[in-house]
Amino acid sequence: MELFSIQTFLFFFVLSMYLYFRFKTSTKKPIKKPGPKIYPLVGILPEFLKNRHRSLDWCTKNLRDCPKNSDVYWRPGKGYTFMTANPSDLEHVLKTNFGNYPKGNHFTPILNDFLGHGIFNSDGELWKLQRKTASHEFNTKSLRNFVMENVTIEINTRLLPILTQASKTQQVLDLQDILECFAFDNICKLAFNIDPSCLNVDGTGAFEFMRAFEEATKISSYRFMHAFPFMVKVKKFLHIGSERRLKESIKIVHEFADNIIRSRMGHKVDKEKDLLSRFMSNEENSLEFLRDIVISFILAGRDTTSSSLSWFFWLVSLHPNVEQNILKELETIRVHYGKKIGETYSYDELHDMHYLHAAISEALRLYPPVPAIKKTCLNDDIMPDGTFVGKGWEVTINLYGMGRMDNIWGKNCFEFLPERWIENGVCKQESPFRFPAFQAGPRICLGKDMAYNQMKSIAASVMESFEMEVESKDKVPEFVLALTLRMKNGLPVRVRKRCVDENN
Repeated sequence: MELFSIQTFLFFFVLSMYLYFRFKTSTKKPIKKPGPKIYPLVGILPEFLKNRHRSLDWCTKNLRDCPKNSDVYWRPGKGYTFMTANPSDLEHVLKTNFGNYPKGNHFTPILNDFLGHGIFNSDGELWKLQRKTASHEFNTKSLRNFVMENVTIEINTRLLPILTQASKTQQVLDLQDILECFAFDNICKLAFNIDPSCLNVDGTGAFEFMRAFEEATKISSYRFMHAFPFMVKVKKFLHIGSERRLKESIKIVHEFADNIIRSRMGHKVDKEKDLLSRFMSNEENSLEFLRDIVISFILAGRDTTSSSLSWFFWLVSLHPNVEQNILKELETIRVHYGKKIGETYSYDELHDMHYLHAAISEALRLYPPVPAIKKTCLNDDIMPDGTFVGKGWEVTINLYGMGRMDNIWGKNCFEFLPERWIENGVCKQESPFRFPAFQAGPRICLGKDMAYNQMKSIAASVMESFEMEVESKDKVPEFVLALTLRMKNGLPVRVRKRCVDENN
């Protein structure tokens, strides 16, 4: 009887405390945690599936809602992910504690079939070896001249004639596709010293290579978006669906690259020419290693510049004042150097294009070609904002989101405003940890200056000779879920010759 009384007392005591605190707090609004809704057992999976088609904007909104612009998510099959758009976190991951954040098993296995152990898909000593070799080559004057010569030829003999013909027929062009063909031809000359002629549409195996390369890039990136990552392994094992198409595309890419490399073996290597020749000068580099190196550089050279320029031309079409400012700057440079419209610009002349440089940087801020960086945390760590990050967690830096943070770029962060980069008439250099379009720290892009020169050459030559009318320019183009920020339906434009008198 005594035992029963004690049990009864405890029961009613616990029940009364529960009802008391429930009643006491029921009139208050529940505290909502910033970021996506968290569900029992499945974490953010339902929200992820609901927003997967617009993942960049969804993640950006979540980070904007968080006071530190960072958050921790969990979902089954994926584990914990620390996502951030905070410059101090980025500097910590990409520089201060660089050794603790390799690409690791959240990144390299997904792209291993396609990129192998190339510089963009490797860590540790293998990465250091490639980085050291590439760093030396990218700093040579001969390579810079080789690149600028190829760009000039490609602009004058292919790009401008295509636009001239289109202006006569009023044909609607997919500018993104043209820029991708241009970039592909150019990077193949840089990488292999061969001319695929994709922009002329008279390439044979090379054109097939380009399309296979595009398909392999797209499907490889889809692997990151799987709701249940283990399904990739299942489809790969059964050789079905997207994994079957990926294998077929990679086979075409690898065979094309291998054939070119084999054709060079046994011949005298000219180190003053393409990247392949420069890496082949080291006889210890295997066929597979050379292939991985070259494919990685094609990925970087083709997709990044074409994506960046596509967004640049779309943004300029929405802002006539920016277009006029660029044209005025080009006129000033032509007068100063005694150039005529249609003549391509030298390295020094490109260096004087501060407003154009600012406009391209602004496009890169809003639409970075690589929208996110993924890393793996090797050991438990604490971020500068105080967030704990555990061993084995995925770390995602949202570069797309960083360009849309008020506390980084101000209340007008969504506006296309090249003037934010201009200081005393000169385009200022921004910290790579605030503006990481070319990454930052030890893995900062070696071809940054080269890319800017290529983009400025193309933009200047096209803009001073042609006016562009973008179809449906008031509608923001959709993204392709790919390794780079490509437009889903391309960039349809009409071009017409610009009147010479407008700028003289």
